[in-house]
Amino acid sequence: MPARPPSHPHPSSIPATDATPAARQAFLSVKDAAEYLCLSPHTLYVWRHRRNGPPSFRMGPRGRVMYRIEALDAWIREQEQADSRSNTTLSPLDTAPQKRSDYATSA
Repeated sequence: MPARPPSHPHPSSIPATDATPAARQAFLSVKDAAEYLCLSPHTLYVWRHRRNGPPSFRMGPRGRVMYRIEALDAWIREQEQADSRSNTTLSPLDTAPQKRSDYATSA
């Protein structure tokens, strides 16, 4: 019998045996979410501890930290909108120049 090449799971799949196929496609573990965002898992843990970064929650009896793919995508869109390079309404080039306040000169 010929050997089959190893299959690599899609990043959106969770290796939990008790999760339904739909749940494996809708939620990501910390490792998979980090891969999805091109970040390290440590970065996600730090952000979670500081209560910033993408929204996450604990799931299941072991309380695994999970990320909803929809929430990650929404968080990415929020990051894009907060960046003046992606959101032209925030571009400093489109705003009127601000007048400097007179500095007190000491002689």
